[in-house]
Amino acid sequence: MSYGFKIMIEGDYACFTRPEMKAERVSYDVPTPCALEGLLKSVYWKPAIRYVIDKIIIFNPINFTNIRKNEIKTKLKINKVKDMISGKKKDISIYADEERTQKVSTILKNVKYGVEFHFEMTGISSENEDEKEEKHYNIIKRRLEKGQQFRTPCLGLREFPVKKIELVNDFDLSLIDDKIKSKEIDLGYMSYRINFCEDKLDKVWEKSIFSDKAKTEYYRPKVVQGVIDVALYREEIKC
Repeated sequence: MSYGFKIMIEGDYACFTRPEMKAERVSYDVPTPCALEGLLKSVYWKPAIRYVIDKIIIFNPINFTNIRKNEIKTKLKINKVKDMISGKKKDISIYADEERTQKVSTILKNVKYGVEFHFEMTGISSENEDEKEEKHYNIIKRRLEKGQQFRTPCLGLREFPVKKIELVNDFDLSLIDDKIKSKEIDLGYMSYRINFCEDKLDKVWEKSIFSDKAKTEYYRPKVVQGVIDVALYREEIKC
């Protein structure tokens, strides 16, 4: 039995942030596998499974637009929170009027993607959970069919929610825009996955220890007739 899926995703806007752009947010031309994994986790996730993106199909033209947003330039420091919890009197408030700044984001608009993916078993379980592949397959299938979600799936950033997710049997490649289908696009190096270092994963999820240190893995995909064969380029991943 195959445990793969094909879904169609649509949205008004998307931003798959380039990590090399520090001050302003600038989107990649296409979704990153890690962003799509996060989107799928909004539908269903358990410690026992890991999503793997196999193909990404770009149906609409790659169009960018710029937006200007008000943001807060200061982050709340964890040490101040710890001091407050321990009873020390410290003002940890951030006053928006004093810390507000404007930033420009370069984002994608009117996006439509096909995503082919499967899941793998991690060998990790939650206590008292029955971890069988078929069980997870049926749950994912049911949730996709009914449009059920744990939280709102987003296209890169939370402010860009997915407008539509549809489970399909196959992709209609004739719907790919002619401009995309007629050329091969070398996307250069893109973020593939963020690996957290020093994680100590136990077979029981509740006993695992996690790290906040991470390294980004990159791969160099191409769009060929509108299709990114992620599995084809997976062997070329670089840290």
